[in-house]
Amino acid sequence: MSEAKQEARVDPGPPVPRPLQVAAAVCGRLLVVAAAVWVVAWLIGAFSVVVVPVAIALLLAALLAPAVDRLVRWGVPRGVSTALVMVSGLAVLAGVLTFVITAFSTGLPDLVDKVVDSIETIRTWLVEGPLQLQQDQIDDFLGQLTTMLQSNQDLITSGAISTATTVGELLTGLLLALFTLIFFLHDGARIWTYLTGVFSGATRERVRLAGVHGFQSLVGYVRATALVAIVDAVGIGIGLVVLEVPLAIPLAALVFLGAFVPIVGAVVSGLVAVLVALVANGLVTALLVLGVVLLVQQLEGHVLQPLLLGRAVRLHPLAVVLAITVGVVQAGIAGALLAVPLVAVLNAGIKSLRRQAENRPAEDEPAPRLSLPKLSRLNPAKARSVLPNVRRRGKPSSSGSGSSGPAGGSGGSGSSEDSGGSDPSGGPASKDS
Repeated sequence: MSEAKQEARVDPGPPVPRPLQVAAAVCGRLLVVAAAVWVVAWLIGAFSVVVVPVAIALLLAALLAPAVDRLVRWGVPRGVSTALVMVSGLAVLAGVLTFVITAFSTGLPDLVDKVVDSIETIRTWLVEGPLQLQQDQIDDFLGQLTTMLQSNQDLITSGAISTATTVGELLTGLLLALFTLIFFLHDGARIWTYLTGVFSGATRERVRLAGVHGFQSLVGYVRATALVAIVDAVGIGIGLVVLEVPLAIPLAALVFLGAFVPIVGAVVSGLVAVLVALVANGLVTALLVLGVVLLVQQLEGHVLQPLLLGRAVRLHPLAVVLAITVGVVQAGIAGALLAVPLVAVLNAGIKSLRRQAENRPAEDEPAPRLSLPKLSRLNPAKARSVLPNVRRRGKPSSSGSGSSGPAGGSGGSGSSEDSGGSDPSGGPASKDS
């Protein structure tokens, strides 16, 4: 009967090759991960008005949290420490902005005059130079440019309205970032503990610790980047002042801000300084400014970044460039600013999770158990061969009997060398028959 059933079974055909099974499993998981990443990116884009200010507040918290923690260690209450750091930070920011705006307002008329002179020089070169253009042609070009601007007046007006809307969103984002920063500095640890409460058991502690390591990496990154930015701004600013380039202080402030976007920001801000020097002071001064920018960037790339950023976050330059590119494509300037810190935090958090996974035993692996025969079935000689290192705990009995009963049993026992030990189950061991 069983043979007939076996013959009636349908042949399933050849099995799926093992490499194809592995490839299908890996591709399925990659599709799930890609879908999850796409959903997260879409949510971030949809709520960018909230996400970007919160992310900026997190960067500022990484910069200011060490000062708050130090005041707390000195005995200052955390609320007072947060207030002191916030007021001090706002005062420094207001002073720097006032200084930069004043310098910009002072140097702008000189720059405008030099730009006008440069335009006249370019006009003279176009007429008297190798191109030999006519003055009428130049005037016609300027007239066409004016006509184009007048015909696109509606577009310009709508752009101005859009800019006003953007300014309103910017102010709202600044207020949200300031409000969020206060709570990050005061209750950051409790907020993170609450967020990790969605996990259970040992997973909660591992995720909490990974977040702590990620934030420590962010603190090191922001601190090191700020130091690099200060050195870049001071070095290039001194060069611009010595070469008498207009708007030296605002350009130095631009270099400082650009340094927070690694690699790309320094190049762009340096090119802006070179272009201003070219328009205002001529080719020779522009080449000298270019030399100053290259010198400062070499100092940054070969000394400061390996010394400071290398300790804070270890990322390959290719990963940095790719992260900045993706950030710019997805979120513009905010994406360029936040891309590298995000990669640094994820890198530190993933490394922390991997270290914890390597140091702990597998959860599904049962604990090893010692399987021993019943000592009651062994004579003293065999018991000594099974457990040679067992020592009887407690006070030895006054009796010197050689019976194999456990310590404290009815029969007096001698030393542990004469006794076979006790039964692991806790029951008394019977005498050897």
